[in-house]
Amino acid sequence: MAKGENKLIRRRLANSYLSTVISISLVLLLVGIAALLLVNARSVSDYFKENMQVSVILKQEASEDRAAALKSSLDSMRFIKSTEIISREQGIREMSDLLGEDFLSVFGSSPVPVSLTATLNAEYLSQDSLEVVSKEISAFPEVEEVSWQQNLVNALNANLSKISLVLGVFILLLLFISFVLINNTVRLNVFARRFTIHTMQLVGATRGFIRAPFMLQAFFQGLISAFVAIIMLVGILFFLRNEFAKLFEVFTLKPLLLVLGIVVAAGLVICMCSTYFVVNRLVRLSKDELYA
Repeated sequence: MAKGENKLIRRRLANSYLSTVISISLVLLLVGIAALLLVNARSVSDYFKENMQVSVILKQEASEDRAAALKSSLDSMRFIKSTEIISREQGIREMSDLLGEDFLSVFGSSPVPVSLTATLNAEYLSQDSLEVVSKEISAFPEVEEVSWQQNLVNALNANLSKISLVLGVFILLLLFISFVLINNTVRLNVFARRFTIHTMQLVGATRGFIRAPFMLQAFFQGLISAFVAIIMLVGILFFLRNEFAKLFEVFTLKPLLLVLGIVVAAGLVICMCSTYFVVNRLVRLSKDELYA
């Protein structure tokens, strides 16, 4: 009978431990997703900014050889990410698509000059920086005009600021919820063993001695939960990369090790801190309070 009861108790403890690990792992998965969003916030912002282009229109007499030399000069400038030459023929085709095939019939000669489109580094996509960029590019003698979509730039910067604020609040809220859920899970798990703690007190065990096995269990619980959460997170990312490859033009996996480190740290810190405070509280309870 005693063996059967011991087996039943061990099974219940194992089931309780497993359910606790699964619960914490799911919450740590949310922490990992939040951390991934956080470390990629700059990448998302840079992606949208670096898809904005500046048009560099050359003077009518400028040749394509001179445009190639200008491209080489621009590519070496600190604010340029890349440039592309728009030949006279390509410009004519684009104008034909926009205005119709016979738009050249009203001109004695082609009015379409050679031009370049420049993609800037993300940190220069602000109104003040664009004015400095325009001034430096306009200093080249063959440049007729430098233009960009000012309203679109202003709208992009304003919207990215709003998105960053909303994302920041969402991540903080998600981390708070994660902490509360893990803390409650650990609290329930430890509280279920309050009579074991009371028995240890009765035989003269110190607080440190009582706390030690619980802290060790919390350490491995946090570590195992983080490991399970990492497997789930990597699996999700692998699936997304196969199914939505374009998504990873915006999101980068370079800081993935940092994200995994945050998941492990969150699992260990929250589990161990929660266990420490719960055990300390239970140690101070009287016998009557244990049954309350």
